[in-house]
Amino acid sequence: MTMKDDLANRSREIHWPQGFDPTTADLFSHNELLIKATCERVWQHIVEAAKWPEWYPNSKEVRIVGDGAAVLKEGTTFRWTTFGLPLESRINEFVPYTRIGWYGYAPGTAPSFYHTWYLTPEGDDCLVVTDEVGKGRDAAHLRDTDESLMHRGHDLWLATLKWISEGK
Repeated sequence: MTMKDDLANRSREIHWPQGFDPTTADLFSHNELLIKATCERVWQHIVEAAKWPEWYPNSKEVRIVGDGAAVLKEGTTFRWTTFGLPLESRINEFVPYTRIGWYGYAPGTAPSFYHTWYLTPEGDDCLVVTDEVGKGRDAAHLRDTDESLMHRGHDLWLATLKWISEGK
């Protein structure tokens, strides 16, 4: 899957913060999957970030910073490793059971990625969309060296989210 394909298929329902328009991004990924579980059940697995490493192998050492919260919520900052990179992320959008979006950045730097989840009920199932924008030198380098890496990583995230949401 190429960035051009992902842009053509992206969700028009995503709320992008200023500076993170997919059409001007250095890197963009769009992924979606129908999960045979309620959006409430899927949501619970998304916001329990510290448990991601138990079911999503591309996440490690997820830790919510600050107030000792066990789940992501509006304004939460969390630190984690993904794609082998240590990152800090801050929740920007939080609408329970429907939308969550966060900035991603190397600790101490300006946000360079924005990752969002959009959940829509489809009968008893949940359509899960996850889109991500990357901007700047690192995003451009990733696009030049392995354009579909982020897309493949998000396919894995969705597949394992489906497994954990449908299986327990």
